[in-house]
Amino acid sequence: MKKDTEIKIFEDKKVRTLWDEEEGKWYVSIVDVVAVLTDSPNPQVYWRVLKKRLKDEGNETVTNCNALKMPAPDGKMRLKDVAYIPEV
Repeated sequence: MKKDTEIKIFEDKKVRTLWDEEEGKWYVSIVDVVAVLTDSPNPQVYWRVLKKRLKDEGNETVTNCNALKMPAPDGKMRLKDVAYIPEV
């Protein structure tokens, strides 16, 4: 299974993406999208709190969130919550 990670830049912010060749799908780091959309000083905490609130409300989309290994700021590959980007 070949997976290629890539960094995209959106308004000077890095957004990690991952191409899964076997599935033919693009995935994007949810924390990076949260950072772009909210300008939160700590998007990891923002996402963690939001995810907990959504789970508490019974939102099944969040409970089925995929986690894939993506490069972390320290250069190591770590599991990150990702969202599938459907073709438009």
